[in-house]
Amino acid sequence: MATNNDRPPVKSVLSRVTGIKESGIILAIILMGVVITIANPNFLTPYNFQIVARQVSFIAIVAAGQTLVLLLGGIDLSVGAIAGLSAVLGAMMMTSGGVDPFVSTGLAVLFGLFCGSINGLLIAKLKLNAFIVTLATGEVFAGAILVLTKGYAINGIPEIFQVLGQGTIGPVPVPVAIMLLIFAILAWVTTNTPFGRSVFAVGGNREASRFAGLHSERIEVMVYAIAGGSAALAGMMFVSRMNAGQPTIGASWLMPSITAAIIGGTSLSGGVGTIFGTLLGALFMALLGNGIVLMNVSSYWERVIIGLFVLIAVIVDLIRRRGSGMSMLPRWLNFRKRS
Repeated sequence: MATNNDRPPVKSVLSRVTGIKESGIILAIILMGVVITIANPNFLTPYNFQIVARQVSFIAIVAAGQTLVLLLGGIDLSVGAIAGLSAVLGAMMMTSGGVDPFVSTGLAVLFGLFCGSINGLLIAKLKLNAFIVTLATGEVFAGAILVLTKGYAINGIPEIFQVLGQGTIGPVPVPVAIMLLIFAILAWVTTNTPFGRSVFAVGGNREASRFAGLHSERIEVMVYAIAGGSAALAGMMFVSRMNAGQPTIGASWLMPSITAAIIGGTSLSGGVGTIFGTLLGALFMALLGNGIVLMNVSSYWERVIIGLFVLIAVIVDLIRRRGSGMSMLPRWLNFRKRS
Protein backbone atom coordinates (compact mmCIF):
# COMPACT_ATOMS: atom_id res chain seq x y z
CA MET A 1 0.00 0.00 0.00
CA ALA A 2 1.38 3.38 -1.03
CA THR A 3 2.22 5.84 1.70
CA ASN A 4 2.67 9.59 1.60
CA ASN A 5 6.42 9.00 1.46
CA ASP A 6 5.98 6.98 -1.75
CA ARG A 7 4.31 9.85 -3.56
CA PRO A 8 6.54 11.76 -6.01
CA PRO A 9 7.12 15.41 -5.11
CA VAL A 10 4.93 18.02 -6.78
CA LYS A 11 7.91 19.41 -8.67
CA SER A 12 8.67 15.97 -10.17
CA VAL A 13 5.04 15.51 -11.24
CA LEU A 14 4.99 18.95 -12.86
CA SER A 15 8.28 18.25 -14.62
CA ARG A 16 6.91 15.03 -16.13
CA VAL A 17 3.62 16.63 -17.16
CA THR A 18 5.03 19.83 -18.63
CA GLY A 19 8.41 18.57 -19.75
CA ILE A 20 9.97 21.70 -18.22
CA LYS A 21 12.81 21.25 -15.72
CA GLU A 22 12.10 24.65 -14.21
CA SER A 23 8.51 23.74 -13.30
CA GLY A 24 9.27 24.17 -9.59
CA ILE A 25 10.30 27.82 -9.87
CA ILE A 26 7.40 28.48 -12.26
CA LEU A 27 4.99 27.12 -9.63
CA ALA A 28 6.66 29.30 -6.97
CA ILE A 29 6.26 32.40 -9.17
CA ILE A 30 2.58 31.65 -9.75
CA LEU A 31 1.90 31.07 -6.05
CA MET A 32 3.73 34.27 -5.12
CA GLY A 33 1.70 36.19 -7.69
CA VAL A 34 -1.53 34.84 -6.22
CA VAL A 35 -0.51 35.74 -2.66
CA ILE A 36 0.54 39.28 -3.61
CA THR A 37 -2.64 39.81 -5.63
CA ILE A 38 -4.80 38.78 -2.68
CA ALA A 39 -2.86 41.15 -0.43
CA ASN A 40 -2.90 44.04 -2.92
CA PRO A 41 -4.93 43.93 -6.18
CA ASN A 42 -2.70 46.71 -7.59
CA PHE A 43 -0.17 43.98 -8.34
CA LEU A 44 -2.08 43.07 -11.51
CA THR A 45 -2.05 46.56 -13.01
CA PRO A 46 -0.10 47.17 -16.25
CA TYR A 47 1.82 49.98 -14.54
CA ASN A 48 3.10 47.63 -11.84
CA PHE A 49 4.02 45.00 -14.41
CA GLN A 50 6.17 47.58 -16.20
CA ILE A 51 7.91 48.45 -12.94
CA VAL A 52 8.66 44.79 -12.23
CA ALA A 53 9.84 44.22 -15.80
CA ARG A 54 12.27 47.13 -15.68
CA GLN A 55 13.55 46.11 -12.25
CA VAL A 56 14.25 42.56 -13.31
CA SER A 57 16.06 43.47 -16.53
CA PHE A 58 19.24 44.94 -15.00
CA ILE A 59 19.83 42.17 -12.47
CA ALA A 60 18.87 39.47 -14.97
CA ILE A 61 21.48 40.61 -17.50
CA VAL A 62 24.21 40.47 -14.84
CA ALA A 63 22.87 37.10 -13.64
CA ALA A 64 23.03 35.71 -17.19
CA GLY A 65 26.79 36.17 -17.29
CA GLN A 66 27.13 34.94 -13.71
CA THR A 67 25.25 31.78 -14.69
CA LEU A 68 27.89 30.86 -17.26
CA VAL A 69 30.58 31.28 -14.60
CA LEU A 70 28.66 29.08 -12.15
CA LEU A 71 28.07 26.47 -14.87
CA LEU A 72 31.83 26.39 -15.30
CA GLY A 73 32.22 25.66 -11.60
CA GLY A 74 33.51 29.15 -10.72
CA ILE A 75 32.16 32.33 -9.23
CA ASP A 76 32.59 36.04 -10.04
CA LEU A 77 32.43 38.40 -7.07
CA SER A 78 33.50 41.38 -9.18
CA VAL A 79 30.49 41.73 -11.50
CA GLY A 80 28.92 44.57 -9.51
CA ALA A 81 32.16 46.56 -9.44
CA ILE A 82 32.75 45.92 -13.16
CA ALA A 83 29.25 47.22 -13.88
CA GLY A 84 29.88 50.34 -11.81
CA LEU A 85 33.32 51.13 -13.21
CA SER A 86 32.23 50.54 -16.81
CA ALA A 87 29.18 52.74 -16.26
CA VAL A 88 31.27 55.55 -14.77
CA LEU A 89 33.79 55.41 -17.62
CA GLY A 90 31.00 55.35 -20.20
CA ALA A 91 29.29 58.32 -18.56
CA MET A 92 32.58 60.25 -18.48
CA MET A 93 33.22 59.54 -22.16
CA MET A 94 29.85 60.91 -23.25
CA THR A 95 29.94 63.97 -20.98
CA SER A 96 33.55 65.11 -20.58
CA GLY A 97 34.90 63.37 -23.68
CA GLY A 98 32.11 64.28 -26.07
CA VAL A 99 31.92 60.72 -27.42
CA ASP A 100 28.63 59.58 -28.98
CA PRO A 101 26.50 57.97 -26.22
CA PHE A 102 26.04 54.69 -28.05
CA VAL A 103 29.71 54.52 -29.04
CA SER A 104 30.48 55.13 -25.36
CA THR A 105 28.21 52.22 -24.49
CA GLY A 106 30.06 49.94 -26.89
CA LEU A 107 33.42 51.01 -25.47
CA ALA A 108 32.14 50.50 -21.91
CA VAL A 109 31.04 46.95 -22.79
CA LEU A 110 34.46 46.29 -24.32
CA PHE A 111 36.03 47.52 -21.10
CA GLY A 112 33.79 45.11 -19.15
CA LEU A 113 34.96 42.28 -21.42
CA PHE A 114 38.55 43.32 -20.71
CA CYS A 115 38.00 43.32 -16.94
CA GLY A 116 36.36 39.91 -17.11
CA SER A 117 39.26 38.64 -19.23
CA ILE A 118 41.70 39.72 -16.53
CA ASN A 119 39.76 37.60 -14.04
CA GLY A 120 39.74 34.68 -16.44
CA LEU A 121 43.46 34.87 -17.19
CA LEU A 122 44.41 35.03 -13.51
CA ILE A 123 42.17 32.05 -12.74
CA ALA A 124 42.87 29.92 -15.81
CA LYS A 125 46.54 30.64 -16.50
CA LEU A 126 47.91 31.18 -12.99
CA LYS A 127 45.61 28.56 -11.43
CA LEU A 128 44.43 31.00 -8.75
CA ASN A 129 41.23 30.50 -6.78
CA ALA A 130 38.23 32.22 -8.39
CA PHE A 131 36.85 33.39 -5.07
CA ILE A 132 40.06 35.18 -4.09
CA VAL A 133 40.78 36.60 -7.55
CA THR A 134 37.36 38.11 -8.15
CA LEU A 135 37.13 39.35 -4.57
CA ALA A 136 40.44 41.17 -5.03
CA THR A 137 39.72 42.57 -8.50
CA GLY A 138 36.28 43.63 -7.33
CA GLU A 139 37.91 45.74 -4.64
CA VAL A 140 40.29 47.24 -7.22
CA PHE A 141 37.43 48.14 -9.56
CA ALA A 142 35.29 49.52 -6.73
CA GLY A 143 38.18 51.64 -5.51
CA ALA A 144 38.78 52.95 -9.04
CA ILE A 145 35.16 54.17 -9.14
CA LEU A 146 35.75 56.34 -6.07
CA VAL A 147 39.07 57.59 -7.43
CA LEU A 148 37.41 58.70 -10.67
CA THR A 149 34.20 60.17 -9.23
CA LYS A 150 35.30 61.31 -5.75
CA GLY A 151 31.91 59.93 -4.71
CA TYR A 152 29.91 62.35 -6.89
CA ALA A 153 27.48 61.45 -9.65
CA ILE A 154 28.33 62.22 -13.26
CA ASN A 155 25.53 64.39 -14.66
CA GLY A 156 24.84 65.87 -18.06
CA ILE A 157 23.97 62.59 -19.80
CA PRO A 158 22.67 63.39 -23.35
CA GLU A 159 18.90 63.17 -23.61
CA ILE A 160 19.05 60.84 -26.61
CA PHE A 161 20.73 58.22 -24.44
CA GLN A 162 17.68 57.94 -22.18
CA VAL A 163 16.02 55.61 -24.69
CA LEU A 164 18.28 52.73 -23.59
CA GLY A 165 16.91 52.66 -20.06
CA GLN A 166 13.63 54.55 -20.29
CA GLY A 167 12.31 53.97 -23.82
CA THR A 168 9.77 51.45 -25.05
CA ILE A 169 9.30 49.34 -28.16
CA GLY A 170 5.51 49.33 -28.39
CA PRO A 171 4.38 48.19 -24.93
CA VAL A 172 7.73 46.56 -24.12
CA PRO A 173 10.36 48.59 -22.22
CA VAL A 174 13.70 48.74 -24.06
CA PRO A 175 15.63 47.22 -21.09
CA VAL A 176 13.27 44.24 -21.16
CA ALA A 177 13.72 43.81 -24.91
CA ILE A 178 17.51 43.87 -24.50
CA MET A 179 17.29 41.40 -21.62
CA LEU A 180 15.17 38.96 -23.62
CA LEU A 181 17.51 39.24 -26.61
CA ILE A 182 20.56 38.48 -24.45
CA PHE A 183 18.87 35.52 -22.78
CA ALA A 184 17.72 34.17 -26.15
CA ILE A 185 21.27 34.40 -27.51
CA LEU A 186 22.88 32.80 -24.46
CA ALA A 187 20.21 30.07 -24.30
CA TRP A 188 20.92 29.21 -27.94
CA VAL A 189 24.69 29.35 -27.39
CA THR A 190 24.61 27.06 -24.34
CA THR A 191 22.42 24.44 -26.01
CA ASN A 192 23.40 24.53 -29.68
CA THR A 193 27.08 25.43 -29.96
CA PRO A 194 30.32 23.59 -29.17
CA PHE A 195 31.28 26.43 -26.82
CA GLY A 196 28.08 26.04 -24.81
CA ARG A 197 28.45 22.28 -24.55
CA SER A 198 32.08 22.77 -23.53
CA VAL A 199 31.04 25.02 -20.63
CA PHE A 200 28.85 22.23 -19.25
CA ALA A 201 31.54 19.63 -19.88
CA VAL A 202 34.29 21.59 -18.13
CA GLY A 203 31.99 22.49 -15.25
CA GLY A 204 30.83 18.90 -14.85
CA ASN A 205 34.26 17.26 -14.94
CA ARG A 206 37.32 19.36 -15.69
CA GLU A 207 39.73 16.42 -15.87
CA ALA A 208 37.54 14.43 -18.25
CA SER A 209 37.06 17.47 -20.48
CA ARG A 210 40.83 17.97 -20.63
CA PHE A 211 41.33 14.35 -21.72
CA ALA A 212 38.60 14.90 -24.32
CA GLY A 213 40.71 17.62 -25.88
CA LEU A 214 38.74 20.67 -24.71
CA HIS A 215 40.69 23.88 -24.15
CA SER A 216 39.39 24.51 -20.64
CA GLU A 217 41.61 27.54 -20.04
CA ARG A 218 40.40 29.31 -23.17
CA ILE A 219 36.79 28.53 -22.29
CA GLU A 220 37.31 29.86 -18.77
CA VAL A 221 38.73 33.17 -20.01
CA MET A 222 35.84 33.57 -22.47
CA VAL A 223 33.22 32.86 -19.82
CA TYR A 224 34.61 35.41 -17.37
CA ALA A 225 34.88 37.93 -20.22
CA ILE A 226 31.20 37.41 -21.06
CA ALA A 227 30.29 37.91 -17.40
CA GLY A 228 32.21 41.20 -17.37
CA GLY A 229 30.66 42.37 -20.63
CA SER A 230 27.11 41.61 -19.53
CA ALA A 231 27.71 43.46 -16.25
CA ALA A 232 29.06 46.48 -18.14
CA LEU A 233 26.01 46.54 -20.43
CA ALA A 234 23.66 46.46 -17.43
CA GLY A 235 25.66 49.30 -15.89
CA MET A 236 25.29 51.48 -18.98
CA MET A 237 21.57 50.72 -19.15
CA PHE A 238 21.27 51.87 -15.55
CA VAL A 239 23.08 55.12 -16.40
CA SER A 240 20.39 55.69 -19.03
CA ARG A 241 17.66 54.76 -16.56
CA MET A 242 18.89 57.16 -13.85
CA ASN A 243 20.18 59.79 -16.32
CA ALA A 244 23.44 59.93 -14.34
CA GLY A 245 26.61 57.96 -13.76
CA GLN A 246 26.12 57.12 -10.09
CA PRO A 247 29.19 55.79 -8.23
CA THR A 248 26.88 53.28 -6.50
CA ILE A 249 25.83 51.53 -9.72
CA GLY A 250 26.24 47.78 -9.34
CA ALA A 251 27.09 47.97 -5.63
CA SER A 252 24.09 45.80 -4.70
CA TRP A 253 24.04 43.54 -7.78
CA LEU A 254 26.42 40.77 -6.71
CA MET A 255 24.18 38.82 -4.36
CA PRO A 256 21.08 39.02 -6.60
CA SER A 257 23.10 37.85 -9.63
CA ILE A 258 24.15 34.71 -7.78
CA THR A 259 20.79 34.25 -6.09
CA ALA A 260 18.83 34.36 -9.37
CA ALA A 261 21.00 31.61 -10.83
CA ILE A 262 20.82 29.40 -7.72
CA ILE A 263 17.05 29.79 -7.35
CA GLY A 264 16.74 29.06 -11.07
CA GLY A 265 18.42 25.68 -10.58
CA THR A 266 22.10 26.33 -11.35
CA SER A 267 24.35 24.14 -9.23
CA LEU A 268 27.18 25.72 -7.25
CA SER A 269 29.42 22.80 -8.18
CA GLY A 270 29.07 23.47 -11.90
CA GLY A 271 27.76 21.57 -14.90
CA VAL A 272 24.05 21.86 -14.03
CA GLY A 273 21.65 24.70 -14.81
CA THR A 274 19.93 26.64 -17.58
CA ILE A 275 19.82 30.22 -18.77
CA PHE A 276 16.00 30.07 -18.76
CA GLY A 277 16.06 29.01 -15.11
CA THR A 278 18.14 32.08 -14.24
CA LEU A 279 15.61 34.33 -15.97
CA LEU A 280 12.86 32.77 -13.87
CA GLY A 281 15.00 33.14 -10.75
CA ALA A 282 15.50 36.84 -11.47
CA LEU A 283 11.76 37.25 -12.04
CA PHE A 284 11.04 35.49 -8.74
CA MET A 285 13.32 37.90 -6.90
CA ALA A 286 11.79 40.93 -8.62
CA LEU A 287 8.30 39.77 -7.66
CA LEU A 288 9.49 39.19 -4.10
CA GLY A 289 10.84 42.74 -3.84
CA ASN A 290 7.73 44.18 -5.45
CA GLY A 291 5.48 42.19 -3.11
CA ILE A 292 7.34 43.46 -0.06
CA VAL A 293 6.61 47.02 -1.20
CA LEU A 294 2.96 46.37 -2.09
CA MET A 295 2.27 44.55 1.19
CA ASN A 296 3.81 47.42 3.19
CA VAL A 297 6.49 45.20 4.68
CA SER A 298 9.56 47.07 5.88
CA SER A 299 12.25 47.10 3.18
CA TYR A 300 14.72 46.08 5.88
CA TRP A 301 13.22 42.60 5.73
CA GLU A 302 13.95 42.16 2.03
CA ARG A 303 17.57 41.11 2.51
CA VAL A 304 16.53 38.76 5.34
CA ILE A 305 13.93 37.07 3.16
CA ILE A 306 16.20 36.83 0.11
CA GLY A 307 18.97 35.39 2.27
CA LEU A 308 16.60 32.71 3.56
CA PHE A 309 15.57 31.80 0.01
CA VAL A 310 19.25 31.53 -0.99
CA LEU A 311 19.90 29.27 2.01
CA ILE A 312 16.97 27.05 1.07
CA ALA A 313 18.12 26.89 -2.56
CA VAL A 314 21.68 25.96 -1.51
CA ILE A 315 20.37 23.21 0.79
CA VAL A 316 18.21 21.83 -2.04
CA ASP A 317 21.23 21.91 -4.36
CA LEU A 318 23.30 20.10 -1.70
CA ILE A 319 20.66 17.38 -1.34
CA ARG A 320 20.42 17.00 -5.11
CA ARG A 321 24.21 16.65 -5.46
CA ARG A 322 24.37 14.18 -2.58
CA GLY A 323 21.73 12.05 -4.27
CA SER A 324 23.55 12.11 -7.61
CA GLY A 325 26.97 11.49 -6.08
CA MET A 326 28.42 14.82 -7.26
CA SER A 327 31.15 16.67 -5.37
CA MET A 328 29.79 18.39 -2.29
CA LEU A 329 32.32 21.23 -2.44
CA PRO A 330 32.14 23.88 -5.18
CA ARG A 331 35.42 24.23 -7.05
CA TRP A 332 35.82 27.88 -6.07
CA LEU A 333 35.78 26.89 -2.37
CA ASN A 334 38.73 24.53 -2.86
CA PHE A 335 41.73 26.66 -1.98
CA ARG A 336 44.30 24.03 -2.86
CA LYS A 337 46.39 24.76 -5.95
CA ARG A 338 44.69 23.57 -9.08
CA SER A 339 46.43 21.13 -11.39
